[in-house]
Amino acid sequence: MNMANKSVVTEFVLLGLSNSWELRIFFFIVFSLFYVATMVSNGIILVVVISDSHLHSAMYFLLSNLSIIDMSLASFATPKMIIDYLTDHKTISFGGCISQIFFLHLFTGTEIILLMAMSFDRYIAICKPLRYASIISTQVCVAFVLSSWIVGVMHSMSQVIFALTLPFCGPNQIDSFFCDLPVVFQLACVDTYVLGLFMISTSGIIALSCFILLFNSYVIVLVTIKHHSSRGSSKALSTCTAHFIVVFMFFGPCIFIYMWPQNSFVIEKILSVFYTIFTPILNPVIYTLRNQEVNSAMRKLRSKFLNFSIETPSHSF
Repeated sequence: MNMANKSVVTEFVLLGLSNSWELRIFFFIVFSLFYVATMVSNGIILVVVISDSHLHSAMYFLLSNLSIIDMSLASFATPKMIIDYLTDHKTISFGGCISQIFFLHLFTGTEIILLMAMSFDRYIAICKPLRYASIISTQVCVAFVLSSWIVGVMHSMSQVIFALTLPFCGPNQIDSFFCDLPVVFQLACVDTYVLGLFMISTSGIIALSCFILLFNSYVIVLVTIKHHSSRGSSKALSTCTAHFIVVFMFFGPCIFIYMWPQNSFVIEKILSVFYTIFTPILNPVIYTLRNQEVNSAMRKLRSKFLNFSIETPSHSF
């Protein structure tokens, strides 16, 4: 009888970050610039790694795949959010909402495994350098990438299946700029306490456990580097520091959001902006600014492009 009186939710209203027109215009400009910069910078890394044979190594193969994931993570919700700033009625269909949940957890789950693979690569390179070539082969790198996507798909499917079983019977306003389980499940017509426990067990604990493993591996690497004072050790320290900064920026917001799914919506929105918009642009900035090989390859590519641009007009005559 009660179920018959309940209406089925077919769409959700995204409240976004602010109702102020001035702030919406400001966010529209800022996030548009960040999105373009994210796509361009990560695209440049892909082109540079592919075009320069000196960068055809395990670390840069994994880095290029990280760029692909970052572009994907920046694209699953940001374009719609940017467009929504110019409209007053910001809605998303139920299917669109489920799709955002799927792609968010697909890309974040994949990035978690890929960051662990990158950590393992640096661990072997620094702690077991003589065995590096035999352990980190091309096949192993491909296996790392395939495994990261498989785990990402499995994780995202579990979240989508969970979301599809939730009964939505009335409230449809999402206090965020995209759909994610911590905000969506609070609209369900069931006890959210049990749902919160599921959230913590399937996402929060997994993210926290992976972060602890990564933290321990980098501690071991840094201790190993400390016992060496060569120029190569300094370079390894710079690389590992960049890796750890990326890991901390990515895992910090995820752990906070999914370990405490009942926290403030304001905090959730700030953290969501951080790992969906800011982190994808900071990754290439951190890696390229702290990596001489990438910078050198970018200069070579720019020189080739400029030389080609100068020579092309002369051939047309």
